[in-house]
Amino acid sequence: RPSEPHVALVYAVGNIIDFWQFKRNQGRVWALLYLRGRPHNAQDLQDALGLSKGAVSILVRELEQWQIVRRVRTPADGTWRYEAEVDLMKMVTKVIEEREASLVTRVRRDLERAETIAKEAGAPKEARQRLERMRKLSSLVEKSLLAFLKTARLDVLGAFQILAGK
Repeated sequence: RPSEPHVALVYAVGNIIDFWQFKRNQGRVWALLYLRGRPHNAQDLQDALGLSKGAVSILVRELEQWQIVRRVRTPADGTWRYEAEVDLMKMVTKVIEEREASLVTRVRRDLERAETIAKEAGAPKEARQRLERMRKLSSLVEKSLLAFLKTARLDVLGAFQILAGK
């Protein structure tokens, strides 16, 4: 178990990233850069995290694609270094836009199709009503998620009302 606070946080972020199905070492790289608050070169990352040169190269490239880490060149020696994105909402928004928003939209569309099929097939009224509630909830979740991405605020009252059957 890591005993120093910054080391513990690096591991904690790594675990969160792993839970989100990103690579744990991506989280460790970002957390280290974020906590240190200054750009580091690839060798610094290798040494601090015990990673190979190839692993660091792949990890920072992937993090750059997610706009979580950016490459900067230092005027003193011209070496490429990496710095962490420090706007946490920007990072979370990017991930939600890329992953969760597309999933929520796909679920809503699937439920709309299921509702249409159930109606055309003459499914029992109760089943159609349940599908309708699910579709309404998915629409609300989609709208709420998109509103959250624009405003960083979320209102869940509508979801509670739909779940209560209102």
